[in-house]
Amino acid sequence: MLNRSNRVTFYLLAFVIGFQMMGPAAANGQAASKDHDAVNPVPRSGGWMKRHTAMNDRVKKGNVDLVFIGDSITQGWEGRGKKVWAKFYQGRNAVNLGIGGDRTQHVIWRLDNGNLKEIQPKVAVIMIGTNNSGSNSPQQIADGVKKIVGQIRTKTPKTKILLLATFPRGSSPDDKRRQVNQKSNALVAKLDTDSNVTYLDIGPQFLGEGGSLSKEIMPDLLHLSERGYLIWAESIEEPLKNLLGK
Repeated sequence: MLNRSNRVTFYLLAFVIGFQMMGPAAANGQAASKDHDAVNPVPRSGGWMKRHTAMNDRVKKGNVDLVFIGDSITQGWEGRGKKVWAKFYQGRNAVNLGIGGDRTQHVIWRLDNGNLKEIQPKVAVIMIGTNNSGSNSPQQIADGVKKIVGQIRTKTPKTKILLLATFPRGSSPDDKRRQVNQKSNALVAKLDTDSNVTYLDIGPQFLGEGGSLSKEIMPDLLHLSERGYLIWAESIEEPLKNLLGK
């Protein structure tokens, strides 16, 4: 039987070992998780929730054959890309599921909370990840994209996925966040092993000599101009026609 001194030592040792096993998250009263933030679904507030609700309301009406899923670059089809959208997608029962500022984790939350409810689009075009490039590694970004692809395969198994490489950004190939995107794209490309998933990198179509990015294509070296949206639409038209079956 342990005396009082030995009992105190024993309990202190057990406490220290348990504390170390919990890790920093548990020590701070948070649940320990092996997952990283790029795959952990979270919503946003304010205008984001208003747009999310509006998209859900549109989806509830049905008649959805084509969805575009992404961030502000995708939402921009309603801005600088409006004329191009009308020409290429207005007659295709297309729905824009892009929200400015979204990262993979926000899209994951949206897909679990109504963006695909009770619809079975023929094709989903995905382009997401650039907003993660400042805080996540290429592998983490690829993990987030993989989870999004998995959600669609589970929720709408008949949907064909046109998975686009994250677009280039910054004026030159030296741009650090462009480099992160390129590395994550190389990992995302490996998801093209499913007959329902087609990976396509149209990034080079936006670039000039030596990998330069013109402000005529992306005025802020991130978001597309009307010309940029035309390049996007024209670059995916043939594979999109094949996937839509017409």
